[in-house]
Amino acid sequence: MNYFKKRTAIYPGTFDPITNGHLDIVIRAACLFDDIIVAVSDNLRKQPLFTLQERKEMAENAVQKIKQVEVMTFEGLLVTFARKMKASAVIRGIRAVSDFEYEFQMALMNRKLNPKLETVYLMPSEEYTYLNSTLVKEIARLGGKLDCFLPPMVVQKLSEKFAEQPG
Repeated sequence: MNYFKKRTAIYPGTFDPITNGHLDIVIRAACLFDDIIVAVSDNLRKQPLFTLQERKEMAENAVQKIKQVEVMTFEGLLVTFARKMKASAVIRGIRAVSDFEYEFQMALMNRKLNPKLETVYLMPSEEYTYLNSTLVKEIARLGGKLDCFLPPMVVQKLSEKFAEQPG
């Protein structure tokens, strides 16, 4: 029996775009697991601002200094992707009690589909509890300052994206 089995966790999300709050969760997860896969979802229901490839590239740039983190894209069921990647856990960030209800339902559904897959909830630092990608995009659209919310490359890409759009 191998007592030193590598522990792989998946941190799934749309990451449209990845924020400093997301990075905070990745760093916290990297302290708990041997390998972290930041799994960028192709969730078209959310109508992302950035393409799947753009979101992947921004995430790769943002996590490049964290050695045990890899960025991948996936579509379909998270449990299927987790099984394929031999992951034992899913990482989810919880900012407020309101996040928990949805996340709890998702965790129970994932457990029903794959009883071996655990969900681990991590709270971000207090400075990121209000932060989400939707708010950041609105600030960018209105020309607000972004560098305290986002990694530098993401600030640049978001600014470019809104400079391209009319109005």
